[in-house]
Amino acid sequence: MTGWIIAAALAMGTLAAIMAVGRIPRSAWEITAAALLLGLAGYAWQGRPGLAGSPRQSAEKGGAAFDEKLAEQRRGMAERYGKAGQWLLLSDGLGRQGKTKEAANVLLSGLRETPDDPNLWLGFGNALVAHASGVLSPAADFAYRRAMAIDPDGPAPRYFYGLALARAGQLKEARALWAPLAASAPQGSEVRKELESNIARIDAVLSGESR
Repeated sequence: MTGWIIAAALAMGTLAAIMAVGRIPRSAWEITAAALLLGLAGYAWQGRPGLAGSPRQSAEKGGAAFDEKLAEQRRGMAERYGKAGQWLLLSDGLGRQGKTKEAANVLLSGLRETPDDPNLWLGFGNALVAHASGVLSPAADFAYRRAMAIDPDGPAPRYFYGLALARAGQLKEARALWAPLAASAPQGSEVRKELESNIARIDAVLSGESR
């Protein structure tokens, strides 16, 4: 109700100001009033006068915050030089600015140029997951699978696909990828320690679910 009172008061005040300050002729008063009534009709149609007023924050950009650690892990496990490295570097830069859609589009452009580069497919999968705020979309799933198909022996596609699966709650699928990867990793390496720790946590969760 308060919204209607405020809207009507503003309309009446506007009309009075136009007539007093604008000095419009009496013959135009009806047209001016009709225009203001039309504005009130629009408010009644699309407005929500019954809602209480509350301050609103501006909408944030879509996508998750850039994960610097994840990018460094990718650079350590995948190709970081050459043409693919240049595309990935540009994509990372856009991701740091919160431009997750542009970061993914850059890698898509790289894939049009080099469609059989597993590093670009891997980066594309990561970029799509970041843009979706951590959600493993069908497009991201396809990108990871494409990277693994091109480079079946490479550790990076399996590692990051497993990570995306685990974060999406697909623990059995993540474990199936990580177990052989952990077994093939060098003894005492950080990657092997991390994978074994992750697998142990997955086993604990799955064991609890089966009870």
